[in-house]
Amino acid sequence: MKPRSKPVFQLLAGIVLIVCFSCHAQEDEAGKRPNLLFIFPDQLRNAAIGVNNEDPVHTPYMDQLAKEGMVINNAISNIPLCSPYRAMLMTGKLPYHNSVLSNCNSARYRYNNSWQKEDVSFSDILRRNGYDAGYVGKLHLTSPAPIPGIDSVIWDAYTPPEDRHGFNFWYSYGTFDQHHSPHYWVNNAPKDELKEVQEWSAKHEAEVIIDYIKNDENRNKDKPFALFWSVNPPHPPYPLVPAKYLKPYENKSNEELLVRENVRFGNTTEELARHPGGTRGRTDLAKEHAKDYFAMVTGVDAQIGRVLAALEEEGLSENTIVVVTSDHGEMMGSHGLMSKNVWFDEAINIPFIIRWPAKIKANQESDAFISVPDVMPTLLNLMGATDGIPRDLDGSDLSTQILENSPQLPDYALYYYIEAGQPASGHRGIKTSKATYVITYDKSGKKHHFLYDNVNDPFQMHNIAADDPDLAKLLHEKLLKALEEKKDPWLRKHQLSL
Repeated sequence: MKPRSKPVFQLLAGIVLIVCFSCHAQEDEAGKRPNLLFIFPDQLRNAAIGVNNEDPVHTPYMDQLAKEGMVINNAISNIPLCSPYRAMLMTGKLPYHNSVLSNCNSARYRYNNSWQKEDVSFSDILRRNGYDAGYVGKLHLTSPAPIPGIDSVIWDAYTPPEDRHGFNFWYSYGTFDQHHSPHYWVNNAPKDELKEVQEWSAKHEAEVIIDYIKNDENRNKDKPFALFWSVNPPHPPYPLVPAKYLKPYENKSNEELLVRENVRFGNTTEELARHPGGTRGRTDLAKEHAKDYFAMVTGVDAQIGRVLAALEEEGLSENTIVVVTSDHGEMMGSHGLMSKNVWFDEAINIPFIIRWPAKIKANQESDAFISVPDVMPTLLNLMGATDGIPRDLDGSDLSTQILENSPQLPDYALYYYIEAGQPASGHRGIKTSKATYVITYDKSGKKHHFLYDNVNDPFQMHNIAADDPDLAKLLHEKLLKALEEKKDPWLRKHQLSL
């Protein structure tokens, strides 16, 4: 941890400093549990938050949120891919324990690659503990059945009410990337009753959430609320962004926008070409659409600002936990790659800003690691919503450490690449503050090692696995031990052990 100011834990109501860590009954002075607003734009890399001083992007509202709370620098999307992230978030379990190994679509229906009814989930626990639970935006957790006679893959999917794990307010869809003309299933609407909208999805959803916050008919004022907002932008298609958000970038060159030292146009290196993740040979998209990507980030930031203002207007800011994070990042030309699903920081390092004025001191920063399965138990414990939390989670409760700004947090996070329907397939890796280490297997079964010095080579441009065998051995052992603790079937497949 590196606090921006001296760590203090202070109740605003109080003369006395009281923290009930043993019971985690995190209620404010009026005895009310906090609300939760969990915002996760799709494909928003950590570098693309202005306060981080990396990408030249304008995000004044997220920057202000960061100054008012805590920034966790090493939030890691363990599988930097939409559906696996969402399943880990909702279940607190790793993909080979929750069945969502890859992105949900009709080609994965045969694998039962969907949110499982039997997995007691984040929203189930919230409802059990008296919360009004809502979901707005992209879900992408249901693999729809193929349609006989149609060969094309179906991505969008209707999730029936009985499969929504307790969410009582629903304004959502599966996955549909027409940002200017989104559609939604609203509450108990049947599958054939889609609400179609002719407005930028981020703006429209912000208006839905503002209505929810202002206590329209969709929430119970007598209950605390927990609202999840999955914004599709800045996910491609990149050009689908209102023109006004392009203004800060329209006169910028690619050299002024794509400032990371590892950006390279053309082909990837041969060793990276063996990895099936990421998108190779399309860095022309970075040249063409860097402006659009950053403009979408700025546009989403503006909508977040509107929602935060509504919280303030309703007097809810003090006792509402606001989290801004993402499901994964975007390579945008780094290492000659686009998209995600690879181990580099541009893909796995996601924002994690948490603000709770009643309990979390402002202007704090942490270098600790938080993995996706940790989010559910951590937030539930912060909220005092602990009744019924499953004991078989892969994630850990980090609430006490966050509240204390304690250094006793995880010092690493795991990386996974898994093929659809094959829990033991793919690659595995580990990231620490000092290094990133990955084991991959090519099509012939040959093993390859990747090792990057994250201190002296922050853009991960040099694979030093052969040059530093001692460090490689150390991280190899740390990785295998962690995978063994998580009961990863990949170890058995490759007959790996300590």
